[in-house]
Amino acid sequence: MGGRVTRAPQSEELERARKLRQALEGGASPRFIPPSIPSPAAQPSSLSWSLEKTLSQGTNSEASAKKNPRKASPEETLSIRRQYLEQLFQSSPDPVIITDASFRAQCVNQEFQRMFGYSVAETLGRLIDELIFPADRAAEAQWIAQCLQRGEPLTLETQRRCKDGTLLDVCVSSAPLIIEGKTVAFYAIYRDISERKRAEALSSALYRIAEKASAAQDLQQFFAAIHGIVDELMCARNFSIGIHDQESELLSFPYFVDEQESAPPPGKLALGLVEYVLRSGEPFLCTPELAQQLQQRGEVELAVQPPPQWLGVPLKVNNRILGALVLKSYSKNIRFRERDKDVLTLISQQLAAAIDRKRNEQALRRSEVRYRSLVQTAVYGIYRSSLEGRFLDVNPALIGMLGYNDALEVLALDPQKDVFVDPAEYNRLVDEFRRTGRMDGFEVRWKRKDGVIITVRISGRAVAGGDEPSDVLEAIAEDITERRVLEDQFRQSQKMEAVGRLAGGIAHDFNNLLTVISGYTEVLLYHLSLGHPLHAKAEAIQQASDRATTLTRQLLAFSRKQLLELKVIDVNAIVADMERLLRPLIGEDIELTTSLAPAIGCTRADAGQLEQVIMNLVVNAKDAMPNGGKICIRTASVTLDDSYRPENTFIKHGPYVMISVSDTGQGMDRETQARIFEPFFTTKEKGKGTGLGLSTVYGIIKQSGGYVFVQSEVGRGTVFTIYFPRVDEPSEAHGAAPVTHAAAGGSETILLVEDEDSVRQLVRETLESRGYRVLEARNGQDALTLAASHSDLIHLIITDIVMPGLSGHELVQQLLPARPAIKVLYLSGYAQDAFATPAAAEAQKTFLQKPFTLQSLSRKVREILGPATS
Repeated sequence: MGGRVTRAPQSEELERARKLRQALEGGASPRFIPPSIPSPAAQPSSLSWSLEKTLSQGTNSEASAKKNPRKASPEETLSIRRQYLEQLFQSSPDPVIITDASFRAQCVNQEFQRMFGYSVAETLGRLIDELIFPADRAAEAQWIAQCLQRGEPLTLETQRRCKDGTLLDVCVSSAPLIIEGKTVAFYAIYRDISERKRAEALSSALYRIAEKASAAQDLQQFFAAIHGIVDELMCARNFSIGIHDQESELLSFPYFVDEQESAPPPGKLALGLVEYVLRSGEPFLCTPELAQQLQQRGEVELAVQPPPQWLGVPLKVNNRILGALVLKSYSKNIRFRERDKDVLTLISQQLAAAIDRKRNEQALRRSEVRYRSLVQTAVYGIYRSSLEGRFLDVNPALIGMLGYNDALEVLALDPQKDVFVDPAEYNRLVDEFRRTGRMDGFEVRWKRKDGVIITVRISGRAVAGGDEPSDVLEAIAEDITERRVLEDQFRQSQKMEAVGRLAGGIAHDFNNLLTVISGYTEVLLYHLSLGHPLHAKAEAIQQASDRATTLTRQLLAFSRKQLLELKVIDVNAIVADMERLLRPLIGEDIELTTSLAPAIGCTRADAGQLEQVIMNLVVNAKDAMPNGGKICIRTASVTLDDSYRPENTFIKHGPYVMISVSDTGQGMDRETQARIFEPFFTTKEKGKGTGLGLSTVYGIIKQSGGYVFVQSEVGRGTVFTIYFPRVDEPSEAHGAAPVTHAAAGGSETILLVEDEDSVRQLVRETLESRGYRVLEARNGQDALTLAASHSDLIHLIITDIVMPGLSGHELVQQLLPARPAIKVLYLSGYAQDAFATPAAAEAQKTFLQKPFTLQSLSRKVREILGPATS
């Protein structure tokens, strides 16, 4: 039959040749075993052919070959071997070069020509080191030559230069060719490992990015490290990272390295190339030509010509685009390829995840720092303790509150014995904590290190699980010792202010009455002789009037201290009683109306506190209407349920007694409404209010279990609505005067303006009895009309200050242009409203406070007019 190719034992070259042929026949790229060249002492090659089959394959039929087998001649055998080896050499999938003993190229295969770009003619006879060795690898060429000359085969990974100057990553297998014990040539087989190197470099880059993300302390360090990693994979001299903040909608460049441009300032999204990448969410490799096409389509707007190469990839995390990673090349010799885009896309995915994680970590660290700073700098004591009572953590405020110097001293305390004055309070605190899982405003007494007792209000909650051995209590402790004292003082001052205002209003009416009473009593005493039976009675009236005057003045300056207690009260009765007191309080230029719904029920509250609430709201409304207006107090019975307004859904459902106080004043904007109940917040000018009135209202209502809301618009007035829980029980029972005296008369003309008829009549009679000519008017408008119709000189105007329509000050201001020489005497029941302006204050000598005696009136008139003419 025919011969067959056999493989002698230990023939590694034959095995490699067989694998080469199988690879060629199968169309796959084989994995090559680096050749092992036998030493001179080794056996000659055992490669041999049985050529009968080879020769018979040249006949026309198998039968003919079987009949006529023949042996191949030595020449034929040598020729066939040469052809086999030549075909194997040329068809090898790896580049192969054979050099002579002086390392000059003798032959190269086709793959060598393709990979390195040289033709056969360009390679033959040239030294291999000057042919494909990079210029910086002379030492490597020398080392390889020394190894081969010693007969040592070698395999290494290195770089080789192509004809066009580009460098390839290759795996080189090289060995000497030995014939008859002498080294006659060398061969080298190259394998292109560029893709593997790139994959390894990319894998290493991704790993290092993850590593840097964990190690970098801030994003700037991290971005700089990423820049260095990317620059190892491709040309990244111009590298920038753009971040789009979703909340502010600003695009900023926290990292920007560029040869020609500076970092743009943060700004809204426009139509630049970076924004194009953000909108599309896809990588984009742009050239000036492509940028021009996009600009023509209106997809981008570029102020300057883009660089020759612009590569941008989005930074995505779970389909959420954080920003973009951008590379630029201003050199025409450096071009980005699709492969670079793919590599940068992979890096961007890792980078985006790292940026997102880093930003979250920074946000968490900032939050932790803020929280720690908040706890450490808080003015309230903050602590964590076990249910057994041991402190686990304390802040500086708590340490100072207890009078110790450091945390270790406090942590060593047994709170039940060393902190709580009454251990029973501690037990109640723990019971409340176990029952509800939290505490709100639990007041206890603690003792400091120096033995001083302090009152502390504790609020806290349970913290379960985590790394704690058992449930712990996180609490805030507030030292309210001084506050309790201040609250008592505050309540007293508020009461005094309210009573003072009330007394001032009452004094207005009382003073008018007392003026008439004391005045006519003075007339009686003047006309009754000392022996007259009625003289003593008139004196008694005068004494009573004086005492009433003194009492009224005392009410203006003093409010007695009283205990506050909750009772079932009739709200309508309280409002009705207050109405009589409020009318003089607000003045005659403000209209007060009440609308009390019948049978609204009762509520549980302190009558005095409720009166203070109503008074504060009415006074507040009065102050909001300096030019007069309307105040309306309404009551009603309401039941609140799910149909109630959504913004007030936190009110507990059920029956309520409603009180509303509305005014037509200046109103408030939203910012003012948001702070209206804050203590010491006031919109009044300095000296006109303490800023505590509405905060007092809020506190009283909340203490009574009620709710208060405000509705207001600038220029449209304000409505305060109060809800007290209604109770089905009968109401319980519940329960307030000024001084002066004087003579002489004249013949001058006096214009008297007073809205109270009895006072006006008394003053007129007194002045006429002193010889004066009196023109009287009920109000300011009548006074103007009377003055205009009177052609003679009016020497003096006596006017009440608070009157319906024109006030006394306004009347005088309108009279002065026509009668500049006229003199003025003001009358009023309370001096504090008499001199509202600096100009009026200058005229204090022309003021007479009610109630006054007829003698003091006569003296004041003569004093203002000057000495009487004879």
